Amino acid sequence: MMPQNNNTYTFRKLTRADYPLIEIWLSQPHIGGWWGKAAAEIALMEEDIDNGPTDMRIVALDGHPFAFVQDYPAHHWPAPHFADLPADARAMDTFLGDPAFLGKGHARAYLRQRATDLMGTGTRAVAIDPDPTNTRAIVTYTAAGFDPVEERDCGDGDRVLVMLFRRQMARPAPPALLSSC
Repeated sequence: MMPQNNNTYTFRKLTRADYPLIEIWLSQPHIGGWWGKAAAEIALMEEDIDNGPTDMRIVALDGHPFAFVQDYPAHHWPAPHFADLPADARAMDTFLGDPAFLGKGHARAYLRQRATDLMGTGTRAVAIDPDPTNTRAIVTYTAAGFDPVEERDCGDGDRVLVMLFRRQMARPAPPALLSSC
């Protein structure tokens, strides 16, 4: 399942029926340490699923769900690391759940597509904020077109690397890095 330039990923709304899939995905070893325990993450999803500000999506290719992505107003919750972003900025979080899709470029491709779609609706900035030690994510986000800005304190004592998507910056990663995307 190597992504081609003509692949179009679908982003359907998360439903409660997806919670068992989310639980399976969050138990995968490649996600360990970057997201919380499944029960805690699903509880957070439950808070927003009906009327919250977070737009939660299941990412699929050819009808096969394989990842989760969400975006939300960057200024909705206290997030000092996003303080300088435009008022309409969106922040993204994601994980690729199905291990069969790892290392094939799908994450960079669906993130580029989703961020481009958000900017197409008039959003002036799309941000993502990985842990600075999560090099796999940083390589993937860079390949998707996110530009590292700087490490910042996110308000809870943790540091994050703020990265901004710029449509003109969406570019392929160097071949040596693609195997980790």
